[in-house]
Order: sequence, then C-alpha cells, then structure tokens
Amino acid sequence: MKIRGTTIIAIRHNGKVTVAGDGQVTFDVTIMKHGARKVRRLYHDKVIVGFAGTTADAFTLFDRFDQKLEQYNGNLLRAAVELTKDWRTDRVLRHLEALMIAVSKDYFLLISGNGDVIESDDEVMAIGSGGPYALAAARALVRFSDLSATEIALESVKIASEICIYTNDNITVEELDIKDD
Repeated sequence: MKIRGTTIIAIRHNGKVTVAGDGQVTFDVTIMKHGARKVRRLYHDKVIVGFAGTTADAFTLFDRFDQKLEQYNGNLLRAAVELTKDWRTDRVLRHLEALMIAVSKDYFLLISGNGDVIESDDEVMAIGSGGPYALAAARALVRFSDLSATEIALESVKIASEICIYTNDNITVEELDIKDD
C-alpha cells in the first residue's frame, strides 16, 4: 500500500518521545489545505498518534483507537492489537488505507490495517510519502548531533518537505517525557 500525502515521524531520544507531522492535504495534484493536524494526543494525553491516509479514515481510526485505549485502560500494545483485529475484519474498517504511528511512555508502534503492529528497532519511525526522507534525516541527526527529539523531528519533516511534493513545512509536534519518575 502506498500512502501519499503526508510525512509523520516519531523519535525516542534522550528521555523524550516526539511525533511530528506536516500539514498538507493533497487531492490528486492539488494542495487543498496547508494546516491539517495529523498528530494528536489520545487517552488522557498519554498516547500520541500520527496518521498517514485520507482525512475521513483518520477521524474514523482516531476515534476507534481512542475507544480501544479506554477499553484497555491505556495499554497501548493491547489496544493496537485489538484495533488491527477490527481493522482487518470489520466491513467498513477493512477498506481504510492508512498507517498510524502510536507512542506512549512504554511503547513505540507502527500500526496498519494489514494487522501489523511493529515496534521500532532503533527508536525512529516514519510513514507517509515523505517518510523515507524524514527517516533518513532523523537517523543521521540522532547519530551525529546533540539535538533534542523534538528538534530532530522538526528538522526531519522540514528536510522531507524539501524533497516530497506531498509534504509541507507546516508542522505539528507533540512530545512526551518518558524518563522514569
């Protein structure tokens, strides 16, 4: 599945986890909106989700995922697994073409409608048409800079916006402090 029209990146680095996404909404070859919010907080602001796919699919999945998080008391892994079960089998949901990144203090996941719930090997994940560019930039910045997770996420999406025509530099960022109390 090729998702076009966005860049979402998540980075866990130096006690923080950050998710950033661009704001461009593209319909065919036309830019329809510059400031869409594709990154949101769910479950009492303890989970951050970023979405690549159509707007209607995003609202449907954000709502369904938030319900799963409530049902499983904020257990991100369990809610993600249950969402993918529904996504694969529900008559309406199974037609949604989308990818999500979901992070919490404990988990760092990529979720798809194919039933995938994937954890990152290196604490950096990206999805969407600009995802590969942002991923490469973030990996380099994590390895070779002293930037914070949020600074790396911002710079990575900016770099992707310079390469991917479906990505802009109107960036939404959400951050969680994941240091042990």
